[in-house]
Amino acid sequence: MTMSSRMPEPYAGGGGSNLADILERVLDKGVVIAGDIRINLLDIELLTIKLRLIVASVDKAKEMGIDWWEDDPELSSRARRKQLARENAELRERLAQLELYAEPVEEGRGEEEKKKEAP
Repeated sequence: MTMSSRMPEPYAGGGGSNLADILERVLDKGVVIAGDIRINLLDIELLTIKLRLIVASVDKAKEMGIDWWEDDPELSSRARRKQLARENAELRERLAQLELYAEPVEEGRGEEEKKKEAP
């Protein structure tokens, strides 16, 4: 009985490139995984969970019309700047309206105070 002094070979040497090829295909084409979970009790639906998972490259997602991250202020600095500019414009408009309808105050007193002091 003789034993071989050779060490066992690792898994196929091309495994890394195969994984890279698969990942490239997935990101290029995209993969959609969809499923529903329903919990019923005595034919009464208590809970429904719909799961949708899309794995794709950013370019492929944009081709499919998926670009929600571009408008999310938490994920996009451009969206955050737009949100801040919109809030700033709204506040300036509100301030202008308040200034338009505010009574002019003369020497720190309003018209009502002046009427009270008149003889």
